[in-house]
Amino acid sequence: MLFSKKKDTPIFIPDTTKSQVTSVIGPGINWLGDLRGSGGIRIEGTITGEIAISGLVVVGESGKVECEQLKADTVIIAGIVKGNVTCQKFEIRSTGKVWGDVVTSSFSSEDGAFFRGQMRMEEQIEPVEPPAELTFKEETSEIEIEPEQNGN
Repeated sequence: MLFSKKKDTPIFIPDTTKSQVTSVIGPGINWLGDLRGSGGIRIEGTITGEIAISGLVVVGESGKVECEQLKADTVIIAGIVKGNVTCQKFEIRSTGKVWGDVVTSSFSSEDGAFFRGQMRMEEQIEPVEPPAELTFKEETSEIEIEPEQNGN
């Protein structure tokens, strides 16, 4: 056969969970607290708290993030971010608005994007460490229920 050539070299299969959206915080959801993990997340609601994601963070057009620090491998902003950002790849889309300082190794923006803050370009950014797996210990506890006392 003319076209059947077997490849001896292994094929590189990228970890797509770091470059794809695997979780969504939808519009109408208000999240108060830290957000940590690995994978990809799209934010269309409102988040107030620290974000550390080993992977992709997309702030959609209806998304709003207020934080001291947003750390991720890739950050794409089409909504609003008020806080400092550290990532390897940083994009601000035409509808995106960012108030805060950015440390990144790759930056791009579309016409109409808004950015107020300082940007520092580094050759290499430390990757976000995925958090340790949470484990819960099952504890048994006895609950005593006292009978209601009527005023009779």
